Amino acid sequence: MKILVTGGGGFLGHALCRGLVARGHDVTSYNRGHYADLAAIGVRQVRGDLADREAVLAACAGMEAIFHNAAKAGAWGSYDSYHQANVVGTENVLAACRAHGIGRLVYTSTPSVTHRATHPVEGGTAETVPYGEGFKAPYATTKTIAEKAVLAANGPDLAVVALRPRLIWGPGDQQLVPRLVDRARAGRLRFVGGGDNVIDTTFIDNAAQAHFDAFDHLAPGAACAGKAYFISNGEPKPVREIVNALLHAAGAPQIDKTLPFGAAYAIGAVCEGLWTVLPLKGEPPMTRFLAEQLSTTHWYSMEPARRDFGYVPKVSIEEGLKRLAASYAR
Repeated sequence: MKILVTGGGGFLGHALCRGLVARGHDVTSYNRGHYADLAAIGVRQVRGDLADREAVLAACAGMEAIFHNAAKAGAWGSYDSYHQANVVGTENVLAACRAHGIGRLVYTSTPSVTHRATHPVEGGTAETVPYGEGFKAPYATTKTIAEKAVLAANGPDLAVVALRPRLIWGPGDQQLVPRLVDRARAGRLRFVGGGDNVIDTTFIDNAAQAHFDAFDHLAPGAACAGKAYFISNGEPKPVREIVNALLHAAGAPQIDKTLPFGAAYAIGAVCEGLWTVLPLKGEPPMTRFLAEQLSTTHWYSMEPARRDFGYVPKVSIEEGLKRLAASYAR
């Protein structure tokens, strides 16, 4: 099939492109930049901005399916920048599906759409965990609006599914693990709270596999059509354990220092004020949203994904850590 992947230059986007090519599909990636490794495996690349409707419509012409993975992520930035990328960009992808008669759309969402302050989630599913409210970060707000728009577009002419992978990591990651490593080596990494809260994570190959499994089952009227699913390795662990395991695999020092939630939340509020008023460059080291996320238990049931499209994680955390360590040893 002719398939467009938005954001093919990113961590998950690369994995989606590689996997789709390996499955024999004709893959095009819609990116801001150009990536030599995508070109090397035969992925056609179209450069453009998601917020540019005409560019998106042109890139989607002739496609039979779309993996809409691109988004503006992070814990800081103007609301408009997130809205343009995540809301307007998604509206443009949906418009392209309608304009070109594209029948299948796999949308990459996030568990952040269900964030509720310090409310823990234990074994939750999309059926039992409602959307969040009172978000303190534009990322969660705009991804919620976008996910709702995608699910509302499901129908006889366009089958959609939304996947919410939790904390993706593995070889090739340029965000999560490198940031942990840099802060650990600089002595600036702390567990918010005691570090005993339990969280889910997702090895990169499993995150991509979930997208392929959903795509293979997706059709008008399918069990997964019009629904959202949490995706993870299905191996929840205390944040202290998984963070130190990732650091160990990367050859970085272990950490045990903690910061009480109240202090982290207060620091986050101060940082937000300083970064807004001054404003300072880059992202603040802490925000209120991050303090809540880092200190709260969040893990999910993979049963709905298994039931509706056969998702069973193939790479365990133990095996994933071995692969991560090998990538750092090269």
